Amino acid sequence: MVHRLKKTYMLKTRKFLIAPLLTGALFFNLNTYAQAPAEAPAPELPKNWHLLDLKTDGYFGISLTPAYQLVKGKKSKTVVVATIDSGIDTAQKDLRPILWTNRKEKPGNGKDDDKNGYVDDVHGWNFLGGPGGNCNYTETTEEVREYNRLKGKYATITEASATDKKEYAYWLKVKAVHDTTVTHSKTEFEQLSPVLNVLMATSGYVKRDLKLTSDATFKTADLSKINTTNDTVMQSKQIWESIFQQQGGDKDNAEIIKDLSEYLTKLNNDINPDLTSRQRIVGDNPDIWETKPYGSNLLKFPDASHGTGVAGLIAAVRDNQYGINGVADNVRIMGIKAVPNGDEYDKDVAKAIRYAVDNGAQIINMSFGKKLSPHKKWVDDAYKYAASKDVLLVQAAGNESEDGDVKPHYPNDNFEDGSSSDAANVIVVGASGAKNDSTLAGSFSNYGKKNVDVFAPGVSVTSVDKDAEFNTADGTSFASPITAGVAALVLEYYPKLSAKQIKQVILQSAAPLNGTMVIKPGSKDEKVDFATLSKTGGIVNAYKALQIAATLKGERK
Repeated sequence: MVHRLKKTYMLKTRKFLIAPLLTGALFFNLNTYAQAPAEAPAPELPKNWHLLDLKTDGYFGISLTPAYQLVKGKKSKTVVVATIDSGIDTAQKDLRPILWTNRKEKPGNGKDDDKNGYVDDVHGWNFLGGPGGNCNYTETTEEVREYNRLKGKYATITEASATDKKEYAYWLKVKAVHDTTVTHSKTEFEQLSPVLNVLMATSGYVKRDLKLTSDATFKTADLSKINTTNDTVMQSKQIWESIFQQQGGDKDNAEIIKDLSEYLTKLNNDINPDLTSRQRIVGDNPDIWETKPYGSNLLKFPDASHGTGVAGLIAAVRDNQYGINGVADNVRIMGIKAVPNGDEYDKDVAKAIRYAVDNGAQIINMSFGKKLSPHKKWVDDAYKYAASKDVLLVQAAGNESEDGDVKPHYPNDNFEDGSSSDAANVIVVGASGAKNDSTLAGSFSNYGKKNVDVFAPGVSVTSVDKDAEFNTADGTSFASPITAGVAALVLEYYPKLSAKQIKQVILQSAAPLNGTMVIKPGSKDEKVDFATLSKTGGIVNAYKALQIAATLKGERK
C-alpha cells in the first residue's frame, strides 16, 4: 500500500501543522491540528545526498562515486530490474531510454505474440487494469476488505459457537486491526478536511496578490514578493510560509494540495469503502488463484508518481544533464503495476513476482506493504519461485515506526509452512537520514534486529516524478530501490554472483555502527544504538559492496 499521505507506498505521513492564524466565518481555527510549533527550517540537503560519501562529502550516502572509480574501465552486463509498484511514466525523459522492452512482443497488435499470457506487454504489465483503459488504482486497506468479507459469518457469534476455530481467531485479529484503522482514519479525515479547505482558500488569495492565473502555482520563494497591508492576504502568506517550511523540498502549492487530497481520498476509502471496484473494473476474483490472465499493458495512471520515483532511483539515466542520476548505469526497468492507493492484493503481488521472474528480471524491488495477508501462501510460493530462479527480492521495511520483529509487515519471508524465516534471496530495508548524528535513523522507519536486514538513505530523497516533474520525499519506499540499485550495480559487473551472494555482499557492505546513538523511530527523544535497529546494524555502501564482490567466486548457474 502507499503508506500515509501521498501514496505513501512507504512514504511517511506528512503532518500539516498550520498555526491558528486565520479565524472567523471563512477560515477555520486550526489550533486543534497544530500538534507542534513549526521548527526552524533545516539547511537544504544536496539533491543527490543519497549517493554521496560520508568521509568525503559529509553526508551518509552510499559512496557511489568511489564505487564507479573502482570499476572504471570494466565492462558491465545489462541487468533487468522489475519494480512492482504503482506504475511508471514510460515517457519520463530520465527513464525512457532504460525501460525493459519485451522484444518478443509486437507493440499494439492486440496479440499475445510471445504466448506468455499477456497481450502487448511491451514494457511490463498492469495487474490492476481493466477493459477500456480503466484501472483499479484506488482501493481500501486489506483489513477493511477482510472485515467486510467475514463479518456476515462471524459478527454475531462467539468462539464457543464457531465451528472453524482457526478462522474465528483470524476474524478477531481482522476486527481488531479494522477497528483501529477505521477509528484512526475517521479522526484524521475530520482533522484534515478543514485543513484542505484552508489551503485551497489561502492559495487563491496568494495567487490573486501575485497576479497569477487560477491554474498557476507558486513556491516558497514567490511569497517574498507579497507586500500588502491586507490582513487576509498576509495571513494567507504566513500559512503558506509555515506549510512550505514544514514540508521541505521544492514543492509548489498545487503539489501539496494534491498530496493532501489524495491522502484524504485514501482515508475515505477506509471509512466508506467501494468494495465492488475490483470486480467492476478488473473483472477478476482476487480470492481465486487459478483464473485466466487479467489486467492490461497500460502502466501510467494518475497514481504513477511513486513507481516513477522508485524506478528513477534505481536506474535513471546518468550524466545526461537532466533529472537525477540513478544508482546503476546498465539496467533495464520492467514496470509492473500491482499497488493501488490503498492495499495491494496478495494475488496481484504473487502474480507480479512470477511475471517478473518468467520474463527475465534478476532483481525485483517491492516498495509496499500492509498489516494483513489473507493469501500469504500464494506470496510465499512466489518468493520461493523467485529463489528457485535465482532472483533477488528487495523490499521496504515499512513506515510505521514499528519493531518489525514484534508487528509483522506483509509481505515477508517468514513463511507460513515454517520452511524459512530469513530467505537467502530477500533483503528488507529500513530508511536512514543524511547526517551521522542522532537523526540517522528515519523517524518513520520500521526496524528490527531479526526482520530488517539493513538501512539505506530514505529521508528527503529526491527522484524523478511523472510528467517531467521531480519529488523529494521520505520513506523506506526510497531506501529499498536505492539498495536494489546497488544490488544491480554489483550484478552488472559481477554477473556470476547468485542472488544469495548479492544479498551477502549488500549486508556485508553495511558495517555495524556500534555506539552510534540515534533517536529511536517513533519516539521523541529515546535514544538507542543504531546497530540494534537491523540485522547488520549498518547502512548500504556501494563502494564496499563492489570491493566484497570482487573477492567472491560466482555461484550463479
